[in-house]
Amino acid sequence: MSSSLVPSPAPRGAASAPSSAHPGSGTPRPSSAGASGGAVPGPRTAPASRPARVPAPRGPRAVSALAVSALLVPPVVLGSGTAYAANGDGPKRAKEPAPPSVMSRVGGERLGVPGVQVRLKGGAPKVPQGITARSWIVSDAESGEVLAAKNPHWQLPPASTLKMLFADTVLPKFPKDEKYKVKPADLQGMGAGSSLVGIKENLTYTVHDLWLGVFLRSGNDAVHTLAAMNGGTEATVAEMRQRAKDLNAVDTHVVTPDGYDAPGQVSSAYDLSLFARAGLQNADFREYCATANAQFPGEMDKNGKRMSFGIQNTNRLLSGDFGLKPYPGIAGVKNGYTTNAGNTLTVVAQHGARKLLVTVMNPAKEERNEAYKEAAALFDWGFEAAGKVEPVGRLVGPRSEEGDATAAGHHDDGKPGKGGAPSAPQAADSSGGAWTAVGVAGGALVVVGAVALFVRRRRPLPEAVRRGARRRR
Repeated sequence: MSSSLVPSPAPRGAASAPSSAHPGSGTPRPSSAGASGGAVPGPRTAPASRPARVPAPRGPRAVSALAVSALLVPPVVLGSGTAYAANGDGPKRAKEPAPPSVMSRVGGERLGVPGVQVRLKGGAPKVPQGITARSWIVSDAESGEVLAAKNPHWQLPPASTLKMLFADTVLPKFPKDEKYKVKPADLQGMGAGSSLVGIKENLTYTVHDLWLGVFLRSGNDAVHTLAAMNGGTEATVAEMRQRAKDLNAVDTHVVTPDGYDAPGQVSSAYDLSLFARAGLQNADFREYCATANAQFPGEMDKNGKRMSFGIQNTNRLLSGDFGLKPYPGIAGVKNGYTTNAGNTLTVVAQHGARKLLVTVMNPAKEERNEAYKEAAALFDWGFEAAGKVEPVGRLVGPRSEEGDATAAGHHDDGKPGKGGAPSAPQAADSSGGAWTAVGVAGGALVVVGAVALFVRRRRPLPEAVRRGARRRR
C-alpha cells in the first residue's frame, strides 16, 4: 500500500458553478513543438483548445428507458442519439425512469436491490442528500469493499467511460514508443458529434500520443486509430466483450469501442468501477488517466517542422473548471457524455492510505458540472465514513482469480464467510425517496471458499498520483 500522499481535507461544500452552457468548440491553435510554455492555461481557466467535432444532426433525440427483467438478460437500448464523448451539460430531460426491479446480484445481494444501500455504524455520517445520479457507487479501490451504492447494476449507456474498458483491452498490446502512420480509412466510421483530439491522416503518431488523446480529450479519432492498429473496430469490439467477461462485468455489452451511443450498448456503475480498478493496476494507464495537460503533435509548418498544440484533460475533477476546483488527492480516471447517457464519471482519489473509487451515471439535476459535484460529495462522505460503515458488497476480481462471479459464492454481502443481514432502513431523504435496506432472503446462498477469496481479492495500487506530478511538456 502506498504511503500518504495527500492530507485529508476538512469537509467542504461543492463550489458554486455558473449555469451557462458549456463553451463552444474551437480549433486547436498549433505552436512549435519545441517551444517553451507547453502547458495549457491553469485548471480554473478555459482550456487552450477544444477538440473538433464531427458535425451533429439537428434536433434532440429521445432518451430511451431501459427495462431489465432478469439477471444476464441481453441488454437492449432502443434508439440512438447524438453523442458528445467529452463533456456535456446536457439538454432538458423527460421524466426520470425507474430502475429495474431485478438486477444482477454480482458482488452482493444488496447491490441488485433498487435504491440506496448503506450500513452505517455508530458515528458514521449519513450519505449526502441531493445526489441525483440514476446510479452511483463508492468503493475501496484496493480491497474492493463497497461502502455505499445506489442502483449500481442498472444497465445504462456508458458514454466515454467505456474507454476504460478499451484501454484495459488494447493498452498492454503496443509499446508506447511505437509509431503509426494514420491511414484515411482509420478515421472512418466515427459517429456525428464525436469529440476529436485532432489526428490527421497521413501523419505519424506514437502510441503514447494516441493514448493521451484518448484519456485527455476523449478523442474518438485516437480510439479508432488504435483500433485500426489492433485489427479493426469489429475485432476490437469482440476483444472488449471478452475482456468484460474476463473481468466479471456482466452488465456490459459493447457495440462501439469509443462509447458512442449505439443500440444495445450498456454498462453499469459497478462494471465501470471494475474497469477502473483493473486499469489502475497498469502503470501506463495510471499515467494517462492522471495527466492534466500535455502537448499533442499537430501538422507540419511551411518549413516541414512538426508543430504541436496544448490539450487539457476533460475530467474536471482533475483539471478544474470555472467554479470547480480540482478534487484534493485526485488521480484519474475517465469521464464521458452522450445524449442518451448524460454525464458519466469514474474517478479515484487518495487521502492518507485510503484510496476510493466513485462512479456516477446520469445526474438528473440540470446544473453545470453536476456529475463532478456529486462525485466530490460522495468522495467527501466516503473518506469520512471509511471504517464507520459495514460494506454492502464488493467489487469482484477477474475470472482468473475468482471464477465466474455469477456463481452462488459471489452473492455475498461484502464480508467473508457470511451473508450478513442488513441493518434497518434509514430515514427517507428530503426528496421523499426512502433509503432502501432489504435483507438477504432466508436460506441465503453459501459462500464457497470465502476466506481464500477475501485474501485474493485485495488489489493494492502500486501508487496513487498527485495531480501536480502529471503535467507534461
